[in-house]
Amino acid sequence: MEGESMKRLFYSLIVGFIILLGGRLLPQEYNPVADPDAVVKLQNVRFTVLTPGLIRMEWAEDGIFEDRASLVFVNRKLPVPKYKTKIKKGWLQIKTEKFTLEYKVGSGRFSKENLRIRFYVDGVQKEWRPGMENRGNLLGTIRTLDGFDGTIMRWTTKKPIALKPGILSRDGWVLIDDSDRPLFDNSDWPWVTPRSKKESQDLYFFCYGSDYKTALKDFISVAGRIPLPPKFAFGIWWSRYWEYTDLELRELVKEFEIHNVPLDVLVVDMDWHITSRPEWYKDGKKIKDQAGEEIGWTGFTWNRNYFPDPKKFLEWTEKKGLKVCLNLHPASGIQPHEEKYPEMARAMGIDPATKKYVPFDIVNRKYAENFMKIILHPMEEDGVDFWWLDWQQWSTTKIPGVNPTFYLNYVFFSDMERRNEKRPIILHRYGGLGNHRYQIGFSGDTFINWKVLDYLPYFTATASNVCFGYWSHDIGGHMYGESTPELYTRWIQFGAFSPILRTHCTKAGQQGGIERRIWAYPLDYFYVMRDAFLLRKALFPYIYTAARKAYDTGISICRPMYYDHPKEENAYRFRNQYMFGDDMLVAPITRPIGPDSLFVQKDIWLPDGEWFEWSSGTLLKGGKVVRRSFCIDEIPIYIRAGAIIPMVPVPECGKSDDDHTLILNVFPGEYGEFTIYDDAGNDNQYKNGVFSLTHVVSTNKGKTQKVLIEAVKGDYPGMPEFRDYEIRFHCRFPPKSVWINGKEIPYREDGVPNSWRYNGNDLCVHVYTSRTSVHQDMEIKCRFPDNDVRALSGKKGQFADMIKFMKFLAKNNWDKSRYSNDLVVHVAQTGHRMSLHPENAAMEIKNFDSKWEKVLEMVKANADEKAGYRAYLDLLKRFTMAK
Repeated sequence: MEGESMKRLFYSLIVGFIILLGGRLLPQEYNPVADPDAVVKLQNVRFTVLTPGLIRMEWAEDGIFEDRASLVFVNRKLPVPKYKTKIKKGWLQIKTEKFTLEYKVGSGRFSKENLRIRFYVDGVQKEWRPGMENRGNLLGTIRTLDGFDGTIMRWTTKKPIALKPGILSRDGWVLIDDSDRPLFDNSDWPWVTPRSKKESQDLYFFCYGSDYKTALKDFISVAGRIPLPPKFAFGIWWSRYWEYTDLELRELVKEFEIHNVPLDVLVVDMDWHITSRPEWYKDGKKIKDQAGEEIGWTGFTWNRNYFPDPKKFLEWTEKKGLKVCLNLHPASGIQPHEEKYPEMARAMGIDPATKKYVPFDIVNRKYAENFMKIILHPMEEDGVDFWWLDWQQWSTTKIPGVNPTFYLNYVFFSDMERRNEKRPIILHRYGGLGNHRYQIGFSGDTFINWKVLDYLPYFTATASNVCFGYWSHDIGGHMYGESTPELYTRWIQFGAFSPILRTHCTKAGQQGGIERRIWAYPLDYFYVMRDAFLLRKALFPYIYTAARKAYDTGISICRPMYYDHPKEENAYRFRNQYMFGDDMLVAPITRPIGPDSLFVQKDIWLPDGEWFEWSSGTLLKGGKVVRRSFCIDEIPIYIRAGAIIPMVPVPECGKSDDDHTLILNVFPGEYGEFTIYDDAGNDNQYKNGVFSLTHVVSTNKGKTQKVLIEAVKGDYPGMPEFRDYEIRFHCRFPPKSVWINGKEIPYREDGVPNSWRYNGNDLCVHVYTSRTSVHQDMEIKCRFPDNDVRALSGKKGQFADMIKFMKFLAKNNWDKSRYSNDLVVHVAQTGHRMSLHPENAAMEIKNFDSKWEKVLEMVKANADEKAGYRAYLDLLKRFTMAK
């Protein structure tokens, strides 16, 4: 029940937050100056007790200490934890509930001889001293996967990938040395400044044992929270390196609409700007610009041959409900051919008549302010929503310790924050520790193969160890490989359960051409990929609530299994599965189905408790490793017993989302709860208590299951005042009766408001309410028959498999004089008959297994003689063998 306790704690805290703020603006979000009561200063050392498990340790030769924010640590004004100090036999002792620090007074610079910290890891006392190696670090992430072929980094090190250290370690501690890291000044737009070159140390020691979640909470408390992206970021992104024209993009969006594929974000790669002119070539090769880079790679002027009227193009995307992101390669500064060159040159003190370019210098505040004001803000006013910072050049700036990736991210993100017109968002590579404050990450140009896909689940989840929880990958891969239908489908299925779903690839025509339009693939694969897109869209309230929790707790939506199970070896061993939010375990398929087979097998570790397999409807006991099998249309998703998963209806492409209907998926179990978070979606008031919470509780006693939807708490501009609900009870026989707020409602096959219906293929009861005020409680109660729901376990999967065989049989007939098509069709339509006549459901299930076995015998008799039958025999046997 630890997970349920944490949910209740989260709900209580956030409700208290609403009441406390009452809609008032928060004071300055971060304050780098610690409370004096948290500080212990003695001669030329200073210790700041930040939390019970986090202490800052400073030594300065001159006894003068640094109170400004660093690029990583921006907030030290925290509630003062309880601690005790004393000096005994020349040693200073600082003791909290989690550690005891001892420092030899007057001994100078920290070393293993004069500083030690004792703490406990799972009941065993440990001791840390300066210089100790952290052997159990669970790692974090790296700047980019550019050139990653699944084994080595081909474009850079030519070696296997090496992630940087993270905040979490099996050693139970981590040390971050901040001594040489540059600082932010205290100006209205905090700007980077070098540290003093004096002799000093600035160390942050985290100790947490195996309580990884507390370690992450401590980290965001001092390093800043993970901002909540705007709502549209969690939808479907289209991106492709291609010379799109205005007309082609309009045609592309029309294709999305024709095929009913959702689309939310249109990423336009670099060819929106001028990239080529005849005079830029010499002997058939492009010349260099004044910055020494290939001319045209950097650009800020619309190519009006491709986009005759950029403003009208952006007005069109706005009408379509699409957000637009433009690619930037800013390394060459502002070259003389740019439209805005004269204005930018004058602003930087350069005579435009000289035609001397304006060099890129992002750490120069004057350059950055003019760059944003003159070059980018006008395009944003025209309708560009955000920028893709595709920095691929050098790794240094004029200020030592400041890399351009980090600082570009800071400048762009904080510029949006300061203007406060909409919620900040950028697309960029990772700039290092502290970069979690500026989402979203672009992981770079990977190869297209199964090995890369196999690495991505681990890579994505592990990045949460530095709170970098919003990696956006090139779904499908970028280059150098064959984008087969199966590989692309599996990549999209992973993308649906990754932080951001953005398809991308390099230009077609290279490496034989690459296709990213899912409708251009064979029909069966298209349907599966579209289903993954639709599921992603439907899960929005679940995903968005998880994003809010990441802001509050530092726990990202995709995180490793060991966050919840730090003492289980399997939590570390099964690194390609992860938790997706609090209640969903996902283990993406990352290898192909073998020849002559219809499914791939995968070993999955299920933690203690009971789990519901989404694709097959199988109830599984945890605390063990299970071997499961998955067809191309199945994703390994496991739901905690009793969980409530909120969803929304998915509108047709091009139509507005329905924010008045909420779907609540209730899974088998005695108890479950979920608090649904919502806000305006694209402003910054979520930081100030301007949001709503809807708490839902499910209880199951005997044969009666109740779902209580509590009245909403809080509000925000545009919040729906009325809602209708669809409650789905999974893995259930049809109920004897259903009540809404004490009034019994009828069965209706068409599912009108205040009625219920039954979906036999999914074994799911659907209850529909009428539109009701969100400020009132609503109770839904179902009385179920005495049948054991375990009789339904796996039947959803068996129904689906038999339907697949029925369709195969229609095209690959056997000897009808010996084998019955009618029996196959009859068994395949079991779920359908249950939908039509729910009153017969118990009898249908009772008779199903014997009929199933008869079909199995017929298929077995044909397996060695007729092509394709062996694969279907294995398919039909997979659930019976699992039992």
